[in-house]
Amino acid sequence: MRENYLDLKNKIYYFSMLVPIAMMIMGLFVDNPHMGDHGVGFIWHVSLVVILSGCLLLYPRYVNRVFRMILMIVASVYFYTIFFLYPDTGSTFIFLCFIPTISILFFDAKLFYFSLALNSVSIIFTYSYIVLFGQGYQFYFIKQDLIGNIINFIGSQVIIYFIFYLTYGRIKKQQQYYEQLKQTERLKITGQLAAAVAHEIRNPLTVVKGFLELYEKDPAVSNDIKRHYRLMISELNTAEHVISQLLSVAKPNNDLDIETVNVNDVLQSATDLLHSYGLLHENKIELNMAEECFIAANTIEIKQLLINIIKNAIEASEIGDSVKITAEMKNDLVEIKVIDYGQGMSEVEVESLGTPFYSLKSKGTGLGMMICYNIAKKYKGTIDVQSTKGEGTTVTIRFPSENNL
Repeated sequence: MRENYLDLKNKIYYFSMLVPIAMMIMGLFVDNPHMGDHGVGFIWHVSLVVILSGCLLLYPRYVNRVFRMILMIVASVYFYTIFFLYPDTGSTFIFLCFIPTISILFFDAKLFYFSLALNSVSIIFTYSYIVLFGQGYQFYFIKQDLIGNIINFIGSQVIIYFIFYLTYGRIKKQQQYYEQLKQTERLKITGQLAAAVAHEIRNPLTVVKGFLELYEKDPAVSNDIKRHYRLMISELNTAEHVISQLLSVAKPNNDLDIETVNVNDVLQSATDLLHSYGLLHENKIELNMAEECFIAANTIEIKQLLINIIKNAIEASEIGDSVKITAEMKNDLVEIKVIDYGQGMSEVEVESLGTPFYSLKSKGTGLGMMICYNIAKKYKGTIDVQSTKGEGTTVTIRFPSENNL
């Protein structure tokens, strides 16, 4: 398939190149004042037509910067030769102005700047030759308005630069978008593979865990061995938790019903569940809800999101610190803030949040925050994290209010 595409692309290129080659050949033989004398100028013109045509036809075989640079130099020499050989033809000056546009076709920044510099130096020598060596009688259209022509040339180069700048910027964005699409496709395939493997791993883990629980209850087993069993069961529970998180990321549940969610009720329920967890760390949860807030989402998923973030805040806090939670309406958005005064994070750590298997916790997987970001995105919400090392973290969650969906 790729070979067929490249073959078609080459055929289109060669067909397109026939047009400028045909025009150059026509310029040799149609109403050419030098054709009859067969002088040095005409022979040089013919040679440049042959060389430039050969470069154009050979380009698909040598697609590299060196060959492109050679092509640009040959094209510049050709157009400047035309300019000097046929001084009575004023249109040749226009070709000199737009020589750098050829390099735009290659989308190569270094080559463009090279052609722009080469053309500027060449035009300086051209003007110097016309003025210093008294060639004004031949190039009368330049001599009559030298300053105007210089301004026109500079203006044309500026226009070409802006055309290149805008075109090159768009091409770069398209390349980045294409790379993101490829990366997304790779992640999708990896996620599907990971989900399949995780599902197959969970089944034997469940069997092993069941037998360990059975042996742990056996009165014939000593307490020391039971302690080892409990440790193994605990680690298996951790493994099951990681696998469940991985499956929820790889195969998100999109069939959950969207309903009117009372954010205050969900926050109250989440803090009630985590109250005892906070007490274990001697952390107090302070909940402040200014008004009732409603969003269109799924209660279970919003509750999962809030529990994950509040739990992270508790774990990041120092012993005895409070975790503050607020909820209010701001500019037609429901804004929830979870504030802790713990260890905080650096800018690099904040940017890495939500990346699979990136976590600041010793036994963390990073999948919890990834799930939170996915849930927020699913309901057109955002999660903004502001943190300072050693001072704490503020997580701001925003959802469109139900009336503005």
